[in-house]
Amino acid sequence: MNTEDQQVWLITGTSKGLGLHLTKLLLSLGHKVIATSRNISSLQQHVTANRENLYPVKLDITSDQEVKKAIDEAVKELGRIDVVVNNAGYSLVGSMEEMTDEEFRATMDVNLFGTVNIIRNVMPLLRSQKSGHIINISSSAGYAGFGKATSYNAAKFGVIGLSEGLALEVADFGIKVTVVAPGQFRTAFMNSLHYVKNRIDVYGVDQDEKNWSAFSGRQQGDPEKLVKILVRLAEMQQPPLHLLLGPDTYKLVTEKRKQEAAAFEQWKEITLSTDFD
Repeated sequence: MNTEDQQVWLITGTSKGLGLHLTKLLLSLGHKVIATSRNISSLQQHVTANRENLYPVKLDITSDQEVKKAIDEAVKELGRIDVVVNNAGYSLVGSMEEMTDEEFRATMDVNLFGTVNIIRNVMPLLRSQKSGHIINISSSAGYAGFGKATSYNAAKFGVIGLSEGLALEVADFGIKVTVVAPGQFRTAFMNSLHYVKNRIDVYGVDQDEKNWSAFSGRQQGDPEKLVKILVRLAEMQQPPLHLLLGPDTYKLVTEKRKQEAAAFEQWKEITLSTDFD
């Protein structure tokens, strides 16, 4: 790869899952990767090839100060950032009633506020460059609410709304925004699910834990295909704002949209009855 084609990518959550797959692919293509994780020893253990362009950064994305310092140091070293992938994720399984305040906030801190911290601190650079592409990883759970995943739903719905608003704010600066919603892909994500500590029998979280553990490694989605699509996104002159990934996600979201449209029409008379006479 010649220097003109080489890009600098900033990716969060790279020690496993999609972040690790994407990091390896980019390095194999000759790009530079600022790979952040709370556990960089695991990242370094798994990345054994093309390490000359790997810039591992131990980072807690829930700390705005740490994020600012990490981005400032990366820019000082590499000069620019072309693509930002907010991938770090944290999933908590349990009903709203079972969740403690601390558990709910931990889910929001990683999935939503961590994304906010990265974007807020990278924006001055992207604006000065008049270029860049921010790719936010949401989920099918960002379009359709799932029971016993309310904190994760809330965060991933938030990522979608954030991305829509951000795209309008930054278009004039030459910055692109895409929010990606994957379905079930065969990564280690299922093995890192968190479960509420305070369990109430009627919600059946104990059985959920067994079911999800049994499902791990059987997902139909190919993570290698997913990360290749992310690279393609970064090469597009006009990438989509929304991108669903996986037949399961497409079916889920399109069917939900039909149900919503039918419900809106059903209650249209009440909806339109609110103006002054």
